[in-house]
Amino acid sequence: MTTVHSRKAVRLAPQLNATQQKIQAARLAQAVPCLAAAYKEALARWLGDPVLRLAGWPIITECYRSPERQNQLYAQGRSKPGVIVTYKRGGQSNHNLGPPTPALDVAFLLADASVSWSGLLLSKFARLMKAADARVVWGGDWVTFKDRPHFEVPTRERKGGEKRG
Repeated sequence: MTTVHSRKAVRLAPQLNATQQKIQAARLAQAVPCLAAAYKEALARWLGDPVLRLAGWPIITECYRSPERQNQLYAQGRSKPGVIVTYKRGGQSNHNLGPPTPALDVAFLLADASVSWSGLLLSKFARLMKAADARVVWGGDWVTFKDRPHFEVPTRERKGGEKRG
């Protein structure tokens, strides 16, 4: 979004409204403490950079996911329309552990209020997440199924690795 100010275009940074802020806080509260802390630190660094802030506002799209919700996502691209977004059925994903859960998915709120899953933005955010906590595993680093919105920390029940989303 741009506005004209004294004959000069000014690009506005995306903002979260009060409802969106509450939703984000509720989703973050579902994460295990070390993942929540890494997300908060990465978010603060992102928003503190004027160029990155203009690119989009990182938002958590999902954290804890019920096995039923996981099965709905598993059906996508198979028995329901859409692209395949997961290879894990209900009960097999780290999103299904908890809450608190060791996994969360991120997208970006843009200034025009649309949502983006840009691989470029996600890779930049992944660097900040991994710098915040070396235990963070990014789905974009996986060799086979690239799950770029996905971030997780290893658990005792499951060690971080391929195709956990």
